[in-house]
Amino acid sequence: MSVSPPSDGPKPEEPAAEAHDPWRPPPPGPAPDPASAPWTPYPMDPLLAGRPPRNGMGITALVLGIVGLVLSLFLFLFWMAWLPGLLAVIFGIIGLRRDRKGLASNGTMALVGTILGSLGLVISIACGVVFAVVAKKVDDHTRAHVKKVEASVEAEREKVRQEEEKARREEEARHLSFGKTYAFPDGLKVTVAEPERFVPRGVAATNTKGRKPIQVTVTIANTGSRDVELHPGLPDVKDAKGARAELVIDGSGRQKIIDGKLQAGQSTVGRYMFSLPPEAADKAEVGFCPDFSRSDFSHWSGPLHLGS
Repeated sequence: MSVSPPSDGPKPEEPAAEAHDPWRPPPPGPAPDPASAPWTPYPMDPLLAGRPPRNGMGITALVLGIVGLVLSLFLFLFWMAWLPGLLAVIFGIIGLRRDRKGLASNGTMALVGTILGSLGLVISIACGVVFAVVAKKVDDHTRAHVKKVEASVEAEREKVRQEEEKARREEEARHLSFGKTYAFPDGLKVTVAEPERFVPRGVAATNTKGRKPIQVTVTIANTGSRDVELHPGLPDVKDAKGARAELVIDGSGRQKIIDGKLQAGQSTVGRYMFSLPPEAADKAEVGFCPDFSRSDFSHWSGPLHLGS
C-alpha cells in the first residue's frame, strides 16, 4: 500500500510564532472615543506630544526674580536690580504661556519668578525715585553752600580791597608838600616848612665845601587833651636822587632838637641843619614822626628855592 504525498495547498499559520515576535506592531484596534478621553485646555500637536517639557523660561524667570529682588534690597545696588527684574517678568510671562499650552510643567516656578521680578522692579524704581529726590536735595544744599562760600569769599575780598584802599589813602595822606600839616591820631599836628639855605658859622662838624647847606624847620602842635612824650629823633632828609643828606653841626647855635614832653595845647619848633650835593639841590624830601619807634612816618617833599 502506498502513501500519497502531501498536497501543495496553503498551510495554516502558526500563531505561537507570531505571538513571540517582539518586533511585530500590535494589531489594529477600535478608534478611541473622543467623549471618553480626558479633557485638555488646548489641543496637543501630535508631533509635540512625545517631546519632554521645556522649563527653561520658568527657571530663568525664578533665578532672575531672586537676583533682582536681592539687588533691590541694597540701597547701593538698586540701580542694578531693574534689568534682572524686567527680564524675570518677561521670561515668567513666556513660561506661563508655555505651561498653559502644555509645553512646560513649571508654571508655579514661572509665576513665582514673575512676582519676584515685579517686586524687584518696583523696589528698584522706588529706590531710584528716592535717590533722585535725595540727590536733588543734596545738590540744592551744595549749591546753596557754594553760593554762601562764594559770597563769603567775595565779602572777604571786598574787605581786603577796602583795607588796601584805606591804606593807600592813608599812605597818600602821609605824603604832603612843604608847608602842609599832617594830623596824627594822638592829636599831634606836624608841619614841615620848605627848607631854607643857611650859612654855617664857626667850625662845622661836617665838611660842607661844594655842597648846599639847608635848614629844616619842624613845628609840632599838641591839639589833644593829654601831654605827649616826644622822641622823634632826627628828620630823614633825602635829596632829589633819593640819597640821604648829611647832618651839619656848626657853632651858630641855631640847631634845636625836639625831645621831651609836650603839654596839651602847646607847640614846639625844631630846627635841623643838613647839606645837599649841588647837582641834587633842586628837590628834597623830609620824613618825620613824633616818635621814631613808630612806623607811621609822614613825608614832605617839593622843589627847593635856595637862591645862589
